[in-house]
Amino acid sequence: MLLVLTAIVFALCLPAEAQQPGKIPHIGFLSLSGANQEAFRQGLRDLGYIEGKNIAIEFRTAANRADRLSVLAGELIDLKVDVIIAAGSQAVRAAQRTTKTIPIVMTSSSDPVRTGFVTSLAHPGGNITGLSLLGPDVSTKRLEMLKEIVLGVSRVAVFWNPDDPAAKISLRETQDAAKAEAMHLQILEIREASDFQSAFRAANKGRARALILLPAPIVATQAKQIAELALKNNLPAISPVSEFPNAGGLMSYGANLAELYRRAATYVDKILKGAKPADLPVEQPTKFELIINLKTAKQIGLTIPPNVLARADRVIR
Repeated sequence: MLLVLTAIVFALCLPAEAQQPGKIPHIGFLSLSGANQEAFRQGLRDLGYIEGKNIAIEFRTAANRADRLSVLAGELIDLKVDVIIAAGSQAVRAAQRTTKTIPIVMTSSSDPVRTGFVTSLAHPGGNITGLSLLGPDVSTKRLEMLKEIVLGVSRVAVFWNPDDPAAKISLRETQDAAKAEAMHLQILEIREASDFQSAFRAANKGRARALILLPAPIVATQAKQIAELALKNNLPAISPVSEFPNAGGLMSYGANLAELYRRAATYVDKILKGAKPADLPVEQPTKFELIINLKTAKQIGLTIPPNVLARADRVIR
């Protein structure tokens, strides 16, 4: 009789324990700008995770202040989250410095091997895995596209954030490509939203005839401002993110960021089911999208060659 009563009491206790918030997985989401959170949520929903029921997410956004990322990463560690989603190379670096044990999933690191996040793409080897933003020769292709649409261009401004580990790699690749094409690059730093006005003035003073925006979260969050300034200065520009042509910029060439964030959810799922980050290969994008805004091209008096238009995945008219 005692055994029966004990079994009944144990059975009655199970639902109560299952409903306790501490019993469901907790995910930390660390980002500089807060972009693409909904895409990550959608990825979780596609896998059967319902926020507040069988998973919880703690969002920490630095409001474009990179110096805040380490503090926010520390907050997630204190909360004892099961996995950290690190959005962008600066967030990955902050999380990496904060924990060597909690799994970290990258959403969009340009070159995780050269930045020291993983040992190799096939065998990450530590507590970090996830998705890489760039594939081979992407920076070179952006420069080549500008050369195709801006005939005779020899001076190109490059906006980059030196605090972003990924931007340093993209800059080196762009410099190598420019040297091969005998083009002069004007390297201009942008760390904050307020830097763009002065960067465009400097580009004009340096007689730049085109602009390349290197990968950095601020390029997506400030897409509208950059597009307006590029139009005002009559400067053809190419960006790595689709937010730029969507906001009125000329063109973008890069991986689909929303898709990368959705894919990050699959890593979370595998880790929660027992997989180790060290054993989960880093994914590289299989497709890069070319988006062209013909309205903007017309406004700055630029004719996009038919062979470039034919390669576009989307044309904004």
